[in-house]
Amino acid sequence: MSISSNTISRALNGPWRIEGCTEGGFGGAVVIPALAESATLFATLCSLACNPQEQCERFLVLVVVNQRADASSSDKADNRATLTRLAAGDRQLSRLKLGWVDAASPGLELPLRGGGVGLARRIGLDLAVSRLHAHTPDPLLICLDADTLVRPDYLPALLRHFGQSTCGGAVIPFLHQQGHSPQADTAIMRYELFLRSYVLGLSLAASPYAFHSVGSAMACRASAYVKIGGMNSRSAGEDFYFLQQLARTVGIGQVAGTVVYPSQRASHRVPFGTGRSVSRMLAGGDGELLFYQTACFRILGEWLALVSNQTDAAGSLLLKQAREVSAELAEYLDTIAFREIWPKLQKNNPGRTALLSAFHGWFDGLKSMKLIHHLSAARYPRCEPEKTLPDLLQWGRLDAVSGLEQQLDVLRCRQLGGDFPGSGTVIKAPWRVQG
Repeated sequence: MSISSNTISRALNGPWRIEGCTEGGFGGAVVIPALAESATLFATLCSLACNPQEQCERFLVLVVVNQRADASSSDKADNRATLTRLAAGDRQLSRLKLGWVDAASPGLELPLRGGGVGLARRIGLDLAVSRLHAHTPDPLLICLDADTLVRPDYLPALLRHFGQSTCGGAVIPFLHQQGHSPQADTAIMRYELFLRSYVLGLSLAASPYAFHSVGSAMACRASAYVKIGGMNSRSAGEDFYFLQQLARTVGIGQVAGTVVYPSQRASHRVPFGTGRSVSRMLAGGDGELLFYQTACFRILGEWLALVSNQTDAAGSLLLKQAREVSAELAEYLDTIAFREIWPKLQKNNPGRTALLSAFHGWFDGLKSMKLIHHLSAARYPRCEPEKTLPDLLQWGRLDAVSGLEQQLDVLRCRQLGGDFPGSGTVIKAPWRVQG
């Protein structure tokens, strides 16, 4: 497939362009949206510059400095400082093929409607495609955040992964950085435990969507990006929907051999996500973030198994059996019109493999999440992790430990293996930038 921005079905038409680096023919690009990130962006870039020179020369690093017209005066001033510093150059970053997009100056700002991080990522990714080598076997597009640190093995690990994987998309192991107070550390550990327990529950339910949706820890082949029509432009949750579309279309793999370190900072910029969750916990205590009961994942797993084992069954039979599993499950299936959808899936997708692929394309990660929410709103209300996680860990044949730090250690080891030091704490940032 020839890779160009014109082949993206939702390619942007706008005033934005790449400044700084004028080269092309790259084997990949790392795209970093930045909104008032001058205090952290250059540490992120320095951590990238610690990668081997050969890999640094193969990748365009593209920073999208962005804001909407209604941004605060302090955010606007911060973005101006970032653009000035990028234009001035930095010897610490000389190994990087560094470009940037001005989506912050008057006339270049993001629109008031839909002008969030999703659009900023999309601008950068769409523009980066035009700088990739069309004849390189599937160049890579990598998403990073301006407050996230990477290791010196980051680019080599991604190249190695995509050189071996048959999937078009990938997620990267992550560990949150250390906070600025014991309270912040507790909040981010609780949030990370929530994320990891949810993915563990999906995995035990045999869901094909059992992967982490972290915007600073995802990547794909350029051909996969083109195939799904590019990045969505949501103001929040863009990572969830992007990875879900990749999973439905080209598959998601798990990178090994490196780790990214997202920030734990509190934020009110988006309606959900790490920053908002941490902010709420710091304001309202641990009870602001409750966990899903293990029973919810068991019900999801029984439902997925029913379909997988009885692809020839009528929808009415599957609904009857679903009701025997859980009245709330059957109620939810009625709300999403399973009785009407199932025979259409059977008719249009002959053969078990094709039918199950189509079913999981329909009963996707979002529908799975909504089922979990439906069950939680009824018979299985969300609760403290001490109540539900020992059972979940035991189901997964993991150490059924108690205590936030110990439970988090177990789940981190599950994803990271030997890359997790087993500290029982969040990670202290190992890289610093001068000035």
